[in-house]
This record gives sequence, structure tokens and C-alpha cells, in this order.
Amino acid sequence: MQAAPVRATAIPSFTDALRAVETLLMSGGQRTARRNAWTSVLEDRRRAKDRVEAQLILEQSLATRP
Repeated sequence: MQAAPVRATAIPSFTDALRAVETLLMSGGQRTARRNAWTSVLEDRRRAKDRVEAQLILEQSLATRP
């Protein structure tokens, strides 16, 4: 008589489970951080453009003064 085949599945350790949870949480956090960073870059560019425009207007108004 032959023994029935044994199926063994490894039960993840507590550390492995924590790493899996950390990976799930960090991936979302990284996405949020990247999105926030890009939003900040775009806002900095907009402010820089506004500063340049304000400087030009100021220079033009000073140039036209008697």
C-alpha cells in the first residue's frame, strides 16, 4: 500500500505577514507622496511664472513714469 501524497504549504511567519502589510501600505503612501511632490512642483512653477509677470508689469509701469 502506498502512502497518500502530502501537500505542504508554508505558513507565512509573522515577519513575512508584516512585510506584506507594509508593502501594501507603503505603495499607497508612495503614490500619495509622489502626487503631492508633483503638485508642489507645478505650484512652484505657477508661482515663478506669476513672479516673472509681476516683475515685467512693475518694470513697465516704472518705465512709463515721467
